[in-house]
Amino acid sequence: MSFSFNIIQWLSLPAVMVIGARPWLSGTLTGADFLMLCMVPVLLTKLLMSISIDVFSYKNMLLSKTAITNIVSEDEEPVSSQTFAPSGSEVSFRDVCFSYDAEREILQDIDLTIPEGKFTAIVGDSGSGKSTLMNMIGKYYDPCSGTACIGGLDLKNFPSEQVLSYISLVDQDVFLFNDTIRENIRHARPSATDAEIEAACERAGCTEFISRLANGYDTEIGENGCLLSGGERQRLSIARAILRDSPIVLLDEATSALDIENELKVKQAIQQLLGSHKTVVMIAHTLPIIQYADQIVVIDDKTIAETGTHEELLARHGKYFRMWNCLS
Repeated sequence: MSFSFNIIQWLSLPAVMVIGARPWLSGTLTGADFLMLCMVPVLLTKLLMSISIDVFSYKNMLLSKTAITNIVSEDEEPVSSQTFAPSGSEVSFRDVCFSYDAEREILQDIDLTIPEGKFTAIVGDSGSGKSTLMNMIGKYYDPCSGTACIGGLDLKNFPSEQVLSYISLVDQDVFLFNDTIRENIRHARPSATDAEIEAACERAGCTEFISRLANGYDTEIGENGCLLSGGERQRLSIARAILRDSPIVLLDEATSALDIENELKVKQAIQQLLGSHKTVVMIAHTLPIIQYADQIVVIDDKTIAETGTHEELLARHGKYFRMWNCLS
Protein backbone atom coordinates (compact mmCIF):
# COMPACT_ATOMS: atom_id res chain seq x y z
CA MET A 1 0.00 0.00 0.00
CA SER A 2 2.77 2.42 0.93
CA PHE A 3 4.67 1.61 -2.28
CA SER A 4 1.60 2.29 -4.48
CA PHE A 5 0.78 5.45 -2.55
CA ASN A 6 4.29 6.87 -3.12
CA ILE A 7 4.17 6.11 -6.87
CA ILE A 8 0.85 7.93 -7.26
CA GLN A 9 2.19 10.92 -5.30
CA TRP A 10 5.33 11.29 -7.39
CA LEU A 11 3.34 11.02 -10.63
CA SER A 12 1.87 14.42 -9.74
CA LEU A 13 5.18 16.08 -10.71
CA PRO A 14 5.24 15.03 -14.40
CA ALA A 15 1.46 15.64 -14.54
CA VAL A 16 1.92 19.29 -13.48
CA MET A 17 4.83 19.70 -15.92
CA VAL A 18 2.74 18.38 -18.82
CA ILE A 19 -0.32 20.49 -17.92
CA GLY A 20 1.73 23.67 -17.34
CA ALA A 21 3.90 23.26 -20.43
CA ARG A 22 1.30 24.64 -22.89
CA PRO A 23 0.63 27.93 -21.00
CA TRP A 24 4.36 28.38 -20.52
CA LEU A 25 5.14 27.80 -24.21
CA SER A 26 2.29 30.10 -25.26
CA GLY A 27 3.65 32.87 -23.02
CA THR A 28 0.66 33.12 -20.67
CA LEU A 29 2.78 31.66 -17.86
CA THR A 30 6.21 33.04 -17.00
CA GLY A 31 9.20 30.78 -16.58
CA ALA A 32 9.46 31.64 -12.86
CA ASP A 33 5.79 30.80 -12.29
CA PHE A 34 6.16 27.53 -14.21
CA LEU A 35 9.20 26.61 -12.09
CA MET A 36 7.29 27.38 -8.87
CA LEU A 37 4.34 25.22 -10.04
CA CYS A 38 6.73 22.32 -10.71
CA MET A 39 8.20 22.67 -7.20
CA VAL A 40 4.80 22.53 -5.45
CA PRO A 41 4.23 18.75 -6.12
CA VAL A 42 7.75 18.03 -4.84
CA LEU A 43 7.09 19.84 -1.56
CA LEU A 44 3.60 18.35 -1.15
CA THR A 45 4.85 14.83 -1.94
CA LYS A 46 7.62 15.12 0.67
CA LEU A 47 5.07 16.30 3.23
CA LEU A 48 2.52 13.57 2.39
CA MET A 49 5.25 10.90 2.47
CA SER A 50 6.17 11.88 6.02
CA ILE A 51 2.51 11.86 7.06
CA SER A 52 1.84 8.50 5.38
CA ILE A 53 4.85 6.91 7.10
CA ASP A 54 3.51 8.07 10.46
CA VAL A 55 -0.01 6.84 9.62
CA PHE A 56 1.20 3.39 8.55
CA SER A 57 3.45 3.16 11.62
CA TYR A 58 0.53 4.09 13.84
CA LYS A 59 -1.58 1.36 12.20
CA ASN A 60 1.17 -1.23 12.84
CA MET A 61 1.48 -0.11 16.45
CA LEU A 62 -2.28 -0.54 16.88
CA LEU A 63 -2.00 -4.13 15.64
CA SER A 64 0.84 -4.79 18.10
CA LYS A 65 -1.08 -3.12 20.90
CA THR A 66 -4.13 -5.30 20.18
CA ALA A 67 -2.00 -8.46 20.26
CA ILE A 68 -0.38 -7.43 23.56
CA THR A 69 -3.75 -6.47 25.06
CA ASN A 70 -5.21 -9.85 24.08
CA ILE A 71 -2.36 -11.63 25.88
CA VAL A 72 -2.65 -9.46 29.00
CA SER A 73 -6.43 -9.96 29.12
CA GLU A 74 -6.16 -13.77 28.99
CA ASP A 75 -7.52 -15.55 32.05
CA GLU A 76 -4.90 -16.50 34.59
CA GLU A 77 -4.38 -20.14 35.50
CA PRO A 78 -6.23 -21.21 38.64
CA VAL A 79 -4.35 -20.87 41.90
CA SER A 80 -4.97 -23.98 43.96
CA SER A 81 -3.96 -24.55 47.54
CA GLN A 82 -4.05 -28.26 46.77
CA THR A 83 -0.86 -29.84 45.44
CA PHE A 84 -1.15 -31.85 42.26
CA ALA A 85 -0.58 -35.38 43.58
CA PRO A 86 -2.51 -37.87 41.42
CA SER A 87 -3.14 -41.35 42.75
CA GLY A 88 -1.67 -42.86 39.59
CA SER A 89 -0.83 -42.10 35.98
CA GLU A 90 -4.11 -43.15 34.39
CA VAL A 91 -5.38 -40.50 31.96
CA SER A 92 -9.10 -40.10 31.28
CA PHE A 93 -11.28 -37.86 29.12
CA ARG A 94 -15.00 -37.52 29.79
CA ASP A 95 -17.33 -35.77 27.31
CA VAL A 96 -14.47 -33.57 26.11
CA CYS A 97 -15.06 -31.05 23.34
CA PHE A 98 -12.45 -28.64 22.02
CA SER A 99 -12.24 -25.90 19.41
CA TYR A 100 -9.75 -23.14 18.68
CA ASP A 101 -12.58 -20.84 17.65
CA ALA A 102 -16.36 -20.93 17.58
CA GLU A 103 -16.54 -21.74 13.88
CA ARG A 104 -14.48 -24.93 13.81
CA GLU A 105 -14.75 -27.77 16.32
CA ILE A 106 -11.66 -30.00 16.54
CA LEU A 107 -12.77 -32.68 19.02
CA GLN A 108 -16.30 -33.68 19.98
CA ASP A 109 -17.63 -35.90 22.80
CA ILE A 110 -14.33 -37.62 23.56
CA ASP A 111 -14.59 -40.46 26.10
CA LEU A 112 -11.29 -42.23 26.58
CA THR A 113 -9.29 -43.97 29.30
CA ILE A 114 -5.53 -44.39 28.91
CA PRO A 115 -4.56 -47.13 31.39
CA GLU A 116 -1.68 -46.70 33.80
CA GLY A 117 1.61 -48.33 32.87
CA LYS A 118 0.44 -49.26 29.37
CA PHE A 119 1.38 -48.22 25.85
CA THR A 120 -1.42 -46.35 24.07
CA ALA A 121 -1.11 -45.26 20.44
CA ILE A 122 -3.22 -42.57 18.78
CA VAL A 123 -3.69 -42.70 15.00
CA GLY A 124 -5.86 -40.91 12.48
CA ASP A 125 -5.85 -38.72 9.43
CA SER A 126 -3.84 -35.51 9.31
CA GLY A 127 -5.72 -32.73 11.13
CA SER A 128 -8.04 -35.15 12.92
CA GLY A 129 -7.08 -33.81 16.38
CA LYS A 130 -4.41 -36.27 17.53
CA SER A 131 -1.92 -33.62 18.67
CA THR A 132 -4.70 -31.55 20.23
CA LEU A 133 -5.75 -34.52 22.35
CA MET A 134 -2.16 -35.05 23.47
CA ASN A 135 -1.71 -31.35 24.23
CA MET A 136 -4.67 -31.50 26.60
CA ILE A 137 -2.87 -34.24 28.56
CA GLY A 138 0.04 -31.83 29.06
CA LYS A 139 -2.43 -29.00 29.83
CA TYR A 140 -1.24 -26.89 26.93
CA TYR A 141 -4.97 -26.54 26.25
CA ASP A 142 -8.00 -26.88 28.49
CA PRO A 143 -11.13 -28.61 27.14
CA CYS A 144 -13.93 -26.27 26.11
CA SER A 145 -16.27 -28.66 27.90
CA GLY A 146 -15.91 -31.96 29.74
CA THR A 147 -13.01 -33.06 31.95
CA ALA A 148 -9.44 -34.24 31.37
CA CYS A 149 -7.99 -36.06 34.39
CA ILE A 150 -4.73 -37.63 35.48
CA GLY A 151 -4.97 -40.04 38.38
CA GLY A 152 -8.55 -38.92 39.04
CA LEU A 153 -7.64 -35.21 39.36
CA ASP A 154 -9.27 -32.70 37.02
CA LEU A 155 -6.45 -30.82 35.27
CA LYS A 156 -8.48 -27.58 35.15
CA ASN A 157 -7.97 -27.17 38.90
CA PHE A 158 -4.17 -27.14 38.78
CA PRO A 159 -1.53 -24.93 37.11
CA SER A 160 0.21 -26.37 34.07
CA GLU A 161 3.62 -26.27 35.77
CA GLN A 162 2.50 -28.84 38.33
CA VAL A 163 0.85 -31.03 35.69
CA LEU A 164 3.93 -30.98 33.44
CA SER A 165 6.13 -32.12 36.35
CA TYR A 166 4.52 -35.56 35.87
CA ILE A 167 5.08 -35.64 32.10
CA SER A 168 7.97 -36.13 29.68
CA LEU A 169 7.44 -35.00 26.10
CA VAL A 170 9.27 -36.11 22.96
CA ASP A 171 7.99 -33.86 20.19
CA GLN A 172 8.48 -34.08 16.43
CA ASP A 173 10.06 -30.60 16.59
CA VAL A 174 12.94 -31.00 19.05
CA PHE A 175 14.16 -27.84 20.79
CA LEU A 176 17.79 -27.80 21.88
CA PHE A 177 19.77 -24.97 23.45
CA ASN A 178 23.01 -23.50 22.11
CA ASP A 179 24.97 -25.37 24.74
CA THR A 180 26.83 -28.63 25.28
CA ILE A 181 25.19 -32.03 24.91
CA ARG A 182 25.61 -32.63 28.64
CA GLU A 183 23.80 -29.43 29.64
CA ASN A 184 21.04 -29.96 27.09
CA ILE A 185 20.28 -33.35 28.66
CA ARG A 186 20.59 -31.92 32.18
CA HIS A 187 17.69 -29.52 31.48
CA ALA A 188 15.36 -32.50 32.02
CA ARG A 189 16.56 -32.86 35.62
CA PRO A 190 19.00 -30.15 36.81
CA SER A 191 20.08 -32.20 39.83
CA ALA A 192 21.24 -35.16 37.68
CA THR A 193 24.86 -36.27 37.93
CA ASP A 194 27.14 -36.72 34.94
CA ALA A 195 26.92 -40.50 35.37
CA GLU A 196 23.09 -40.39 35.22
CA ILE A 197 23.21 -38.22 32.09
CA GLU A 198 25.61 -40.60 30.35
CA ALA A 199 23.48 -43.61 31.38
CA ALA A 200 20.36 -41.96 29.87
CA CYS A 201 22.25 -41.23 26.65
CA GLU A 202 23.44 -44.83 26.46
CA ARG A 203 19.87 -46.13 26.82
CA ALA A 204 18.71 -43.71 24.12
CA GLY A 205 21.42 -44.85 21.71
CA CYS A 206 23.30 -41.54 21.77
CA THR A 207 26.70 -42.85 22.90
CA GLU A 208 27.74 -43.88 19.40
CA PHE A 209 27.53 -40.44 17.78
CA ILE A 210 28.58 -38.55 20.94
CA SER A 211 31.85 -40.53 21.07
CA ARG A 212 32.64 -39.38 17.53
CA LEU A 213 32.42 -35.69 18.47
CA ALA A 214 35.59 -33.77 19.25
CA ASN A 215 34.69 -32.95 22.88
CA GLY A 216 32.22 -35.76 23.54
CA TYR A 217 29.51 -34.71 25.98
CA ASP A 218 31.04 -31.23 26.25
CA THR A 219 30.57 -30.48 22.53
CA GLU A 220 28.64 -27.31 21.67
CA ILE A 221 25.78 -28.29 19.33
CA GLY A 222 24.79 -24.85 18.00
CA GLU A 223 21.49 -23.00 17.92
CA ASN A 224 18.69 -25.58 18.28
CA GLY A 225 21.20 -28.37 17.70
CA CYS A 226 21.98 -27.26 14.13
CA LEU A 227 25.29 -29.14 14.18
CA LEU A 228 23.49 -32.47 14.65
CA SER A 229 21.32 -34.51 12.30
CA GLY A 230 17.56 -34.86 12.80
CA GLY A 231 17.91 -38.40 14.15
CA GLU A 232 20.64 -37.39 16.60
CA ARG A 233 18.51 -34.55 17.92
CA GLN A 234 15.54 -36.88 18.37
CA ARG A 235 17.68 -39.35 20.33
CA LEU A 236 18.89 -36.54 22.61
CA SER A 237 15.23 -35.64 23.21
CA ILE A 238 14.50 -39.27 24.15
CA ALA A 239 17.54 -39.25 26.46
CA ARG A 240 16.05 -36.23 28.24
CA ALA A 241 12.76 -38.10 28.65
CA ILE A 242 14.61 -41.10 30.09
CA LEU A 243 16.56 -38.89 32.51
CA ARG A 244 13.42 -37.02 33.60
CA ASP A 245 11.85 -40.35 34.60
CA SER A 246 8.27 -39.03 34.64
CA PRO A 247 5.37 -41.47 35.11
CA ILE A 248 3.75 -40.27 31.83
CA VAL A 249 5.61 -40.08 28.51
CA LEU A 250 4.12 -38.36 25.44
CA LEU A 251 5.59 -39.13 22.02
CA ASP A 252 4.30 -36.87 19.25
CA GLU A 253 5.32 -38.39 15.89
CA ALA A 254 8.91 -38.70 17.06
CA THR A 255 10.00 -40.60 13.93
CA SER A 256 8.49 -38.24 11.34
CA ALA A 257 10.72 -36.66 8.66
CA LEU A 258 13.65 -39.03 9.33
CA ASP A 259 15.55 -41.20 6.89
CA ILE A 260 15.33 -44.99 7.23
CA GLU A 261 18.59 -45.41 9.17
CA ASN A 262 17.82 -42.68 11.71
CA GLU A 263 14.20 -43.80 12.03
CA LEU A 264 15.40 -47.28 13.00
CA LYS A 265 17.76 -45.89 15.64
CA VAL A 266 15.06 -43.61 17.06
CA LYS A 267 12.64 -46.56 17.22
CA GLN A 268 15.25 -48.54 19.16
CA ALA A 269 15.59 -45.61 21.57
CA ILE A 270 11.80 -45.45 21.96
CA GLN A 271 11.80 -49.12 22.94
CA GLN A 272 13.75 -48.10 26.07
CA LEU A 273 10.84 -45.86 27.07
CA LEU A 274 8.22 -48.49 26.24
CA GLY A 275 9.96 -51.06 28.41
CA SER A 276 10.13 -48.84 31.51
CA HIS A 277 6.59 -49.57 32.83
CA LYS A 278 5.37 -46.03 32.29
CA THR A 279 2.15 -44.68 30.84
CA VAL A 280 3.24 -44.03 27.26
CA VAL A 281 1.05 -42.19 24.74
CA MET A 282 2.32 -42.09 21.16
CA ILE A 283 1.07 -40.38 18.02
CA ALA A 284 2.35 -42.33 15.04
CA HIS A 285 2.16 -41.77 11.29
CA THR A 286 3.62 -45.22 10.54
CA LEU A 287 1.37 -48.02 11.81
CA PRO A 288 3.95 -50.85 12.12
CA ILE A 289 5.63 -49.10 15.03
CA ILE A 290 2.44 -49.25 17.14
CA GLN A 291 1.01 -52.66 16.19
CA TYR A 292 2.13 -54.11 19.55
CA ALA A 293 0.54 -51.30 21.58
CA ASP A 294 -1.68 -52.29 24.52
CA GLN A 295 -4.36 -49.95 23.14
CA ILE A 296 -4.77 -48.21 19.79
CA VAL A 297 -7.10 -45.22 19.59
CA VAL A 298 -8.39 -44.26 16.14
CA ILE A 299 -9.63 -40.67 15.75
CA ASP A 300 -11.89 -39.91 12.83
CA ASP A 301 -14.30 -37.04 12.12
CA LYS A 302 -13.62 -35.17 15.43
CA THR A 303 -14.32 -38.18 17.65
CA ILE A 304 -12.97 -41.59 18.63
CA ALA A 305 -13.97 -44.09 15.97
CA GLU A 306 -12.37 -47.24 17.44
CA THR A 307 -10.24 -48.48 20.32
CA GLY A 308 -8.60 -51.85 20.81
CA THR A 309 -5.48 -53.86 20.07
CA HIS A 310 -4.03 -54.29 16.59
CA GLU A 311 -5.73 -57.67 16.09
CA GLU A 312 -9.07 -56.48 17.46
CA LEU A 313 -9.18 -53.46 15.17
CA LEU A 314 -8.24 -55.48 12.10
CA ALA A 315 -11.07 -57.91 12.87
CA ARG A 316 -13.61 -55.05 12.90
CA HIS A 317 -12.83 -54.03 9.29
CA GLY A 318 -13.23 -50.35 10.19
CA LYS A 319 -11.11 -47.22 9.84
CA TYR A 320 -7.93 -48.84 11.21
CA PHE A 321 -8.38 -51.83 8.89
CA ARG A 322 -8.50 -49.49 5.88
CA MET A 323 -5.47 -47.54 7.08
CA TRP A 324 -3.49 -50.74 7.58
CA ASN A 325 -4.43 -52.07 4.14
CA CYS A 326 -3.13 -48.85 2.57
CA LEU A 327 0.36 -49.95 3.63
CA SER A 328 0.20 -53.18 1.63
